[in-house]
Amino acid sequence: MVTRIAKCTCGQLQITVEGEPLGVGVCHCFACQSRTGSVFAALAAFGPGYRVTGRATDYVRTGDQGAKFRFRFCPVCGTNLFHTEEGEDNRSVGVAVGAFADPDFPPPRDSVYDCRRHRWVQLPEGITVYDKDPE
Repeated sequence: MVTRIAKCTCGQLQITVEGEPLGVGVCHCFACQSRTGSVFAALAAFGPGYRVTGRATDYVRTGDQGAKFRFRFCPVCGTNLFHTEEGEDNRSVGVAVGAFADPDFPPPRDSVYDCRRHRWVQLPEGITVYDKDPE
């Protein structure tokens, strides 16, 4: 089984996940743009069984459809490393793809909030595009 470790910039906070991602996607919503300081967020979802080491600062944001997401940041360097959805029974985790520092990481399969995508951003061929969040 594949073990992956994602780390914040300073290395104080890290998350270890097992197996292949349940999904990999990009989000172009304004909240993700603001949160990452980029024009989209690249996230990978993993099932339960992940391990977190280090200290994190939390921030809870309510999504467009009412779900509450708890984002974890490193209090030292400010890296937004991972998030979970409040009240979600299976406890999957969304991890920032760039924090794995792996150029061979699987590519995104889905792109959400295409209505807010910067028009100069080119998506990979074959990616499923949603105008908003499909859930």
